[in-house]
Amino acid sequence: MDDLKAKYLGLIGDASDEGALEALRVQAVGKKGEISLKMRELGKMTPEERQVAGPKLNALKDEINSALAAKKAALADAALDERLRTEWLDVTLPARQRPAGTLHPISQVSEEVTAIFAEMGFSVAEGPRIDTDWYNFDALNIPGHHPARAEMDTFYMHRAEGDNRPPHVLRTHTSPVQIRAMEAQGAPLRIICPGGVYRADYDQTHTPMFHQVEGLAIDRDISMANLKWVLEEFCRAFFEVDGVELRFRASHFPFTEPSAEVDIRCSWEGGALKIGQGDDWLEILGSGMVHPKVLEAGGIDPSQWQGFAFGMGIDRIAMLKYGVPDLRAFFDSDLRWLRHYGFSALDMPTLHGGLSR
Repeated sequence: MDDLKAKYLGLIGDASDEGALEALRVQAVGKKGEISLKMRELGKMTPEERQVAGPKLNALKDEINSALAAKKAALADAALDERLRTEWLDVTLPARQRPAGTLHPISQVSEEVTAIFAEMGFSVAEGPRIDTDWYNFDALNIPGHHPARAEMDTFYMHRAEGDNRPPHVLRTHTSPVQIRAMEAQGAPLRIICPGGVYRADYDQTHTPMFHQVEGLAIDRDISMANLKWVLEEFCRAFFEVDGVELRFRASHFPFTEPSAEVDIRCSWEGGALKIGQGDDWLEILGSGMVHPKVLEAGGIDPSQWQGFAFGMGIDRIAMLKYGVPDLRAFFDSDLRWLRHYGFSALDMPTLHGGLSR
């Protein structure tokens, strides 16, 4: 046993890596190792022989296992020391770049629109997305038989039996905010009303939830000429094109009189839309002079005050500016496509040209 002890303690001491050490463990105390085989021979010995050999074999096995564990720890310490000598970290180097978040394109375009109108003196007004049908329809001169009031077009809130409150809807436009602003602030008034709206529609250019921005300006002698100037200035700044040309077409909206659809001159070359040039026209918004009944609903005397209003889809103008082909992509797509369309949360056009940072 002394020979075995000397043999394996010497081999363990000379082991240069953990692989060699593991091989020695198997050779010495593994299932078929030398020491393990000798322990199996105890069964063939007499009781007197076992009483002498057993303790010595157990002591030898324990000593070999202890030597193996000590050598393994020593090899691990040596490997760590080597790594510490050869590896280094320069704490003065800049940290790894982390992916930066960005605004959703609708939020970005909303901020662009707000910044442009703010330079023309428009403040932002907000209101509830769930509103009474009076604010959403009646106050805007939309009669009870109008198709927009049908349940196939408008989302009506559920009413429990015995609920005597007026019907509530998910607002179909941000025009109710105009009525609330007139009630709260009176005239003169100059506001835009951006926000989410809801209609029962879904296709390439319509979604059940989308975003609008509406504008309202009220003063004593305001006119369609003022409306035209405001819209031209906005389109020039938003689309970043100097030569903007707008065309007003007579139309009908219950809340304005006269009313006009507004088209912008454009061209389609190779499937790409170019604003401000060409022989084509593209409808971008609706507008008109505020109907006297709407002024009255907002608590403003139409014999003393008049105003203009306009409304456009934020999602729609974002599609036009950035070349997004499907409106639904704003809501049900992986937003990693943003950079493909050129969205950058830091770039925001201003009324006077250039980008604000």
